[in-house]
Amino acid sequence: MSATNRQIRLAARPQGEIKPTDWEHVDAPAGAPGEGEVAGVTRFISLDPAMRGWLNDVRSYVPPVAIGEVMRAGSVIEVTESNHPDYAVGDHVVGMFGVQSHVVTDGKGALKVDASAAPLATYLGALGMPGMTAYFGLLDVGALGEGETVLVSGAAGAVGSMVGQIAKVKGARVIGIAGGPEKCALLTDELGFDAALDYRADDFAAQLRAATPDRVDVYFDNVGGEILDLALTRLNMRARVVICGAISQYNNETAVRGPANYLSLLVSRARMEGFIVFDYARRYREAAAEIAGWIAEGRMVTKETVVRGGIDDFPETLQMLFRGDNVGKLVLEVA
Repeated sequence: MSATNRQIRLAARPQGEIKPTDWEHVDAPAGAPGEGEVAGVTRFISLDPAMRGWLNDVRSYVPPVAIGEVMRAGSVIEVTESNHPDYAVGDHVVGMFGVQSHVVTDGKGALKVDASAAPLATYLGALGMPGMTAYFGLLDVGALGEGETVLVSGAAGAVGSMVGQIAKVKGARVIGIAGGPEKCALLTDELGFDAALDYRADDFAAQLRAATPDRVDVYFDNVGGEILDLALTRLNMRARVVICGAISQYNNETAVRGPANYLSLLVSRARMEGFIVFDYARRYREAAAEIAGWIAEGRMVTKETVVRGGIDDFPETLQMLFRGDNVGKLVLEVA
């Protein structure tokens, strides 16, 4: 009897927060590989804030997920059958394979990874897209210099936790913004941040002023909204504001809130720039090699929140991102 491919497909475009009815749970036949293709089973699925944007039918850096289409996601598969010269049965491969239990692929845009060199979940986190995002966003877009002060929001998340650690490796002073005392303690006690601020605290604005007496040279923004507005008031001369994401705005049913304090860019002769990590695809190996070296040297710590479950657990696991339940990279391990 042929295997069944369990899939999560988009059933309706979410209005505000994603609802269970926005998804369709489908059983489809598991395909067989043709010439130059491999078949595999999904072992880990990446969950990312950007997924919320992919569900909207608006102009963006990638086309929206179509109604009835398998939900777009990065994942790690284990090869079970191969007609491809570069892949053997038992190999593990990272790619944009979607939220489904079985995959057939020609391997284009995919990467074979070594399960003995790092945990497979790490290839979706520190050695995957979040690590690449942090590396190029901070060093290329943010143009970080030694001795500068870096402020990063969403600092306990997949990208933010990497931004802070890379900044420390590069000799910067690092201040992280996170939600709750436990996450703030993680930033300073485990990840080496110089200071951590709880945005939920009543005196958050005062804490931010106190923590940045010499102001901020690079602000790496993952959340947008009020926190971005406050950060703009703390810019140093010639500061760089890196726009990576705005998770506080993704479930809005009204217009996205823009920065009211943007004139701080003028006063500080600063710049604010958005970026997409896909623009740096040709340099991923360069960044991954350097990050892997820092991890091996003990200069960086990888953090993953791994949820064990099935394909059907994807919708609820995704909601953890918007509740702030995860620390570091959120991954669904398909049991």
